[in-house]
This record gives sequence, C-alpha cells and structure tokens, in this order.
Amino acid sequence: MNYFVSASVLSADMLNLESEIRKMENSGIDMLHFDVMDGVFVNNITYGLAILEAVDKETDMLLDVHLMIIDPLKYVERFAQCGADIITFHLESESDTMETIRAIKKCGVKASLSIKPGTPAEEIFPYLPYLDMVLVMTVEPGFGGQSFIPETLGKVKAIRDKINELGLDADVEVDGGINAETAPLVIDAGANVLVSGSYLFKAPDMAEAAKNIKKGI
Repeated sequence: MNYFVSASVLSADMLNLESEIRKMENSGIDMLHFDVMDGVFVNNITYGLAILEAVDKETDMLLDVHLMIIDPLKYVERFAQCGADIITFHLESESDTMETIRAIKKCGVKASLSIKPGTPAEEIFPYLPYLDMVLVMTVEPGFGGQSFIPETLGKVKAIRDKINELGLDADVEVDGGINAETAPLVIDAGANVLVSGSYLFKAPDMAEAAKNIKKGI
C-alpha cells in the first residue's frame, strides 16, 4: 500500500501562498489538500475556483480538492478544469451521489466520497466499487485546528475492511487533528492518505513534521 501526506492549505499563509507551495514541495509533502466551503454545508467560507487555478499553475503537486458544499455536482466540471486531480464531495450533500461520482469520472479526475463523524461507515459501502478514495472526517468539517475524534477510528477500520473484502484498490483518507501522535492510530486503522494542516504549517520545520507523520507508517 502506498502512503501519502496531504497538506491542508486551509492552514497556510494565504498572503504568501506561492512561498508556502515551495515549502510544501521541499518538505516531502505528497499532495496539496484544498478545502472548498460555501458557508451553507459547513459554517465557514473559504476559497474557490480562481485560487485553485492559480495554485495549479504554480505546482505539479497532486491537487486533492475537498468540496464541502451543498451542491457539488453543479461545480465538478469547473473544479476539474481548474486543475483538481482528486475531487472529494460529501455523502451528506444534496447532490445525487452516483450522478456526482459519474460526473467526476467523466472529467478524468479521481472520485472520492467523504462522510462526517456522525455518519455511519456502512452508508458509504454501496459506493465503494465506484470510488478511488474515501475521506473519513476525523473532526467536524468547517474549521482547521480541531482536536482528533478517537471514535472515528472504528469507521476508518470498517471502511478499510470492506474495501479489502471487496478486493478493491481504493485509498482511505483522514482529515482532522492529524499529527505525530494521531498518525499511527489512523494508519493502524487502515488509512493511507493523511491530511494535516495546523501541525504542518505551524511547525518550525515542515519537513521534520512531515517525517514525524510518516514515522507511523
């Protein structure tokens, strides 16, 4: 299994985003995690298409786009055009789940489905054969810097076990409160893509922080 660290831009210095990108590139970060929030699906508003397009022009890093929006189907094509390599949307959104997965695949982008901490893992099982990745939120979505919710580990394990049972080749991503202490826990539960924001961007040495996360592998 391949393991990846995805740095959440939500915690970056947005006034110096180009230098933050260079730092990520030089620190052993595998992906750039791009959180899109609409102020409706979650109680926060972040950045959108123009910023993603600008980031895509500045880096060859994989762009891991997480749509925390009420109607992701409406925006799939535009986010793909702006450089998304992976598009994650929420099972709890108002868009038809299978239609949205098909739309993402039609754009030639990897399709990923996310669930909030309160959503049972079993609700995602019917869609696993059609997905490239599943994102388990290990905090309530909307804001960075939150504490890891230990109860989400059971969901990570249940989803990984089901993927293995079905003989699928899908990644399991986790996002929320990931640091050197929680990384081994989620990896042991079956995650192989770890999103980290505050821990990476507030570290005196981002490369060392990324290594600390990967020590759990």
